[in-house]
Amino acid sequence: MAKAYDHLFKLLLIGDSGVGKTCLIIRFAEDNFNHTYISTIGIDFKIRTVDIEGKKIKLQVWDTAGQERFKTITTAYYRGAMGIILVYDITDEKSFENIQNWMKSIKENASAGVERLLLGNKCDMEAKRKVQKEQADKLAREHGIRFFETSAKSSMNVDEAFSSLARDILLKSGKSYPEYRKFQERRTLIVLVSGKQQELVLFIQ
Repeated sequence: MAKAYDHLFKLLLIGDSGVGKTCLIIRFAEDNFNHTYISTIGIDFKIRTVDIEGKKIKLQVWDTAGQERFKTITTAYYRGAMGIILVYDITDEKSFENIQNWMKSIKENASAGVERLLLGNKCDMEAKRKVQKEQADKLAREHGIRFFETSAKSSMNVDEAFSSLARDILLKSGKSYPEYRKFQERRTLIVLVSGKQQELVLFIQ
């Protein structure tokens, strides 16, 4: 039976606890918003298929815990991720300052050439803003990555951000990058998640 998609991309969201990573994923995958804060324990993922450049791209979006005590668990998932989204909270200056630490973690744990994206979440809370858009834009330019301000609550720029990252990965996949060929050396595993079969990407080193 033919696959229902052309490509399967693994994406990873990282950032401090409470910046809205889980809410962003739920908004993107389910078009829903949970007003109750529930901290992610370890790691979780959701699936959504999008159309990019005439191709059906299945996005496996992984949610990570931001707390230090889960660091050993979450960093194990960096390897094999084709795109990593760094998230901070525009009302929390410390979460923005810590983006540099998360960048370092990517360098230490992720595959070479992984696509990155910077998101300033909770932009609907303008009255409580602590991080100016210009600060984040400057940081993104320094690292040569794209930057969006998003709101999981209002859905502002959420689809655009994920689609932008998927498009960048797709464009890279059409070129002869050695690191992308490594991504292609993968196997899949069918597991039960919440009573439903899900296909996980396993990457061979």
